[in-house]
Amino acid sequence: MAELDQPPRLTIGFAHAAYQLRDEFLTRGQPAESFEVRSLAELERRVGEADVLVVSGLWRNELVEHAPRLRLIQSISAGTDQFSRAVLRERGIKLASAQGGNEIAVAEHAMALMLALTRHLHLARDFQARQHWRPMISDRARREDELDGKTLLIVGLGRIGARLARLANAFGMTVIGVKRDPVAVPAVSQMVTPAQLLDVLPQADFVALTCPLTPETEGLIGAAALAAMRPSAHLVNVARGRVVDEPALIDALRRGAIAGAGLDCVYEEPLPANSEIWRFPNVLVTPHSAGETRRYETRVVDLLLENIARMSAVARLLNEIV
Repeated sequence: MAELDQPPRLTIGFAHAAYQLRDEFLTRGQPAESFEVRSLAELERRVGEADVLVVSGLWRNELVEHAPRLRLIQSISAGTDQFSRAVLRERGIKLASAQGGNEIAVAEHAMALMLALTRHLHLARDFQARQHWRPMISDRARREDELDGKTLLIVGLGRIGARLARLANAFGMTVIGVKRDPVAVPAVSQMVTPAQLLDVLPQADFVALTCPLTPETEGLIGAAALAAMRPSAHLVNVARGRVVDEPALIDALRRGAIAGAGLDCVYEEPLPANSEIWRFPNVLVTPHSAGETRRYETRVVDLLLENIARMSAVARLLNEIV
């Protein structure tokens, strides 16, 4: 990794409510000033000090009005829909995503949701909390099942989707992929375009969303898509909440039109206490934690240092967005 060639006056701001990014940065021995904030109010006060900002959920586009020195934003997350490309281009601020930093974690989380739903682990945990030893089930349709031999439809075949496909293959699953450019992907037996989504949904036992949120994917899984799914199929969302039409999903779950869902993201986060989603026993909710991993700070700081070096050399950034 090349050392930063700017003088020590370069200031890097780290803005995240939980991650220990500055601690990781300080282990690298780089000649740059740095500060860390944990809230939007703190970020608003100090953003004017930053030449480089490492941020994701705390970002607000109006912050550029108070950031005259800002030259580079290193997103902490792979998703960058919260950043206005137009605003950043107008100000000459570079933006890079953290794509790849959590691909292993998100793919494994999607696999874990499928395993949990198939093996009823969420229900077992509920029984454990009540100290209830559930008897064996005579109704075959209500028993635990196996992933082997099932079909997984993955919407979005980037790094996360491709890794999930390989994991699914290892469990004996057949994988269908949905991708704008349907080129061959290892471990995927059939590739289709988004225009063919409704045609292939009836083949799937699991539908996993690993796509970015874009104008084309917002509301992609709506009433028509849910109606095309098998009543025995599960939906797994590790993408963004707005990829799913949430009222249509609640209606489908209420009517038993699909078997259940594993949701790592929802339209409004945190999920409101009065949301009906909490009350479905066949839904497993995780708090947008699919990308969480003990290795995340290391990977984000690796990207940050590489991109600062590239910015100094007037080279294209890793995962450059703007």
